[in-house]
Amino acid sequence: MRILLIATAFNSLTQRVHTELRERGHQVAVQLALGDDQMRDAVARVDPELIICPMLTRAVPADIWSTRTVLIVHPGPKGDRGPSSLDWAITEDARRWGVTVLQAVEEMDAGDIWASVEFAVPDCGKSELYRGEVADAAVEAVLLAVQRYEGGLFTPEPLDYSRPDVRGELRPFLKQEVRRIDWQRDDTAIVLRKLRAADSQPGVLDELYGREFFLHGGHPEDELRGPVPGAVLATRDGAICRATVDGAVWIPQLRPRRTPGGPVTFKLPAATVLADELHRVREVPVTPAQAARRNTWSEVRYREEGDVGFLEFAYAGGAMSTEQCRRLLAAYRTAADRPTSVLVLGAPRDFYSNGIHLNVIEGAAFPALESWENINAMDDLVEAILTTGDKLTVAALAGNAAAGGLMLALAADEVWCRDSAVLNPHYRLMGLYGSEYWTYTLPARVGAEQAERLTTEALPVGAEHARRIGLVDRTAGGDAADFRRWVAREAARLADSPELTGRLVDKKRRRAEDEEAKPLAEYRAEELRRMHANFYRTGEPYHALRRDFVRKVCPVATPEHLTGLLGKPE
Repeated sequence: MRILLIATAFNSLTQRVHTELRERGHQVAVQLALGDDQMRDAVARVDPELIICPMLTRAVPADIWSTRTVLIVHPGPKGDRGPSSLDWAITEDARRWGVTVLQAVEEMDAGDIWASVEFAVPDCGKSELYRGEVADAAVEAVLLAVQRYEGGLFTPEPLDYSRPDVRGELRPFLKQEVRRIDWQRDDTAIVLRKLRAADSQPGVLDELYGREFFLHGGHPEDELRGPVPGAVLATRDGAICRATVDGAVWIPQLRPRRTPGGPVTFKLPAATVLADELHRVREVPVTPAQAARRNTWSEVRYREEGDVGFLEFAYAGGAMSTEQCRRLLAAYRTAADRPTSVLVLGAPRDFYSNGIHLNVIEGAAFPALESWENINAMDDLVEAILTTGDKLTVAALAGNAAAGGLMLALAADEVWCRDSAVLNPHYRLMGLYGSEYWTYTLPARVGAEQAERLTTEALPVGAEHARRIGLVDRTAGGDAADFRRWVAREAARLADSPELTGRLVDKKRRRAEDEEAKPLAEYRAEELRRMHANFYRTGEPYHALRRDFVRKVCPVATPEHLTGLLGKPE
């Protein structure tokens, strides 16, 4: 079918739906919901048989939904309505939730139901839930709805609150008055729910040191305690730890409240934002190995199971700053020195990595210099993985990866990917040439022609397509927990394999042959020469594109590479 996706943004869920529909042979085009006229023009241009809205914050014009079938993906169970669905689910500690695909009508979220899929809600933040369980359920519901629409025999179910399976309700927008933390009364569990319900947007408005900030992200702490609820007890790798009435929580990021008429603010590491106030607050480090045995906040954890080491890292939004790259490199070197034969890299769920940290760069005194240091720190990490000769490395992608973060994964000997992950192997949309040794690893995996296509077309790649073209080696289904168990099982088999010694010998031989043909240093120098120009040369688009991305400036038009009908990927 010809399908038009209308979405507020080409975000992770829209990309996931885009790749899943194309994988099943549908022709798919995308239109950003920038205005009614743009949506009408897209419908006239594409003449879609079906319109799907995976993520939408404004209404589709009545002249579209009254003449075409328009399906809305709502992140709530049957009967749930309103703009803050997931926020309420986490705030009220819902154990089960759902995604419903319903037909667009005049009344928001009140149309006939084409499909609904429920899921168990894990203890995590809203953004992680959205990219994980919500996305999985949404894709299942969308594919079911598309199948039913194609069949032509299904009659969608009218919303009827008298039905026993319709358990949702109309909920209002979740305002800051409800989100606000009462540090003198709210226990740790309540504080965590409030923080997690707003971790990406809008944050929880609060006051620290006489200034107002939005708090972003919330993680438990098992040891630190303080006599004054709300007080900052410690820092760690950019995060701050605050006391609660019965414990403490870690908050990784803050966003200053925007002043009237002032510039747009954005999230930064909490300790960076409060640098002038934290002179007497102690830094409380934790090693990756210690963090793996504790219930505390750490971006990096390390554990071992037999001959397999697991270096787990998880960064907010998947972005890795200069300092985060350097800390991960130190952890990698320690893990590489351990007497294991296989080293698995990646987060237990959610993002693998999205590359350099654009927010930290935007907040730096000299963004070009910070960009340069950040890309070099990424390159140092990739080089360390590429030159590890005495063990096999596995990149385990439980979630999405993009740009330099995906190239970081390609540095490993094998890349294993959860079949729900969406990969973006390109830098072009940020005006960058790219580094992380991609000119070495990407063509080696997919060939020069395919590498050129992937980096210039700038389209998302689904896991199955990635496996077919050699971008990843293996894929596995199930939820994040299933994938983690599968990775552990397969890594153990790899470590016990009688072919392991031979593979390590072959690995060293190939690396030596590749080095003789063209040293890694040459790949790096060539890439960085282009990146230096992106960062420092007058007229380069990178700085403006980064600024608009960080400050969430809406585009004026849908990017051309998304507007045309695209069929099944090669």
